[in-house]
Amino acid sequence: MYTADHAEVYDLVYRGRGKDYAAEVSQVMDLAERRGILPSSLLDVACGTGAHLEHFADLVERAEGVELSEEMIGLARRRVPSARLHTGDMRDFSLGTTFSLVTCMFSSIGYMRDTIELGLALSCLARHLEPGGVVVVEPWWFPETFIEGYVSAHVVEEGRRSVSRVSHSVREGGDTVMEVHFVVADAGLGVRHFVDVHRIALFTREEYETAFRDAGLKVEFIEGGPSGRGLLVGTSPV
Repeated sequence: MYTADHAEVYDLVYRGRGKDYAAEVSQVMDLAERRGILPSSLLDVACGTGAHLEHFADLVERAEGVELSEEMIGLARRRVPSARLHTGDMRDFSLGTTFSLVTCMFSSIGYMRDTIELGLALSCLARHLEPGGVVVVEPWWFPETFIEGYVSAHVVEEGRRSVSRVSHSVREGGDTVMEVHFVVADAGLGVRHFVDVHRIALFTREEYETAFRDAGLKVEFIEGGPSGRGLLVGTSPV
C-alpha cells in the first residue's frame, strides 16, 4: 500500500515520463461516442490520484471515482475537488447509482488474483452501468505478449526533487511479478529509497472476454490502447 509520500512520487514519475492522460481520456470518450453514447456521467474505478479523472470531469456533467488506497484518493480529492470520490474495492463496491460510462484504466484490473475475482470486478462495474452504457477496461499484458525479464528505467526531475525509477519483471506461474525501486532525492530531505513489488495476473484475452460476457456485457477488444496493451470495451443491453 502506498504512503502519502509514495503516492506523490508515483504521481511525479508518470507525469514526468510524459503519460498523456488527456489524450487517453479523449480516446475513451471517442470509443463511447462511436457506440452511440455521449457520456453525461462517468465512474473511474481504481482512479488512483485522479490523473484521468480530472480530464473526464471537464467533459461530463457528473464524474465520480473509486479507489482502494486512502493515500491515492487523498491526492485525487485535491486534484479533482468537483468529483465525488469513494474509498472502495473494485470487487464489491456499491454506490447506489449508475453511469453512462465506467472506466478502469492503467491495467488496474490485473490486480485481481484469479478469474473468480476478475468476474466479481466485471460484474461490479456492469452493475454501475446505465442501460446501453459503456465500460472501458485497460488490461495488463496477455501471457503471449508479456516480455520475460523486462527492465524499465526513468529519471524525473521537478523543482528540487529528483526521482529514479527502475523496474524488473518476471513471470511466476500465471502472474507478472514486478519489482520497482525508487530513489528519491530532495534538497531539504536528502536521499531515500523504497521498493514496491507488484503481482499482476496474466489473464488471457479469452478470460477477460468471458468475464465481460458473464457480466452481461457485449465485449470488443481494441488493439493498441494507451500503453500498447489494448482496451476492452463492453456495452450493456438497452
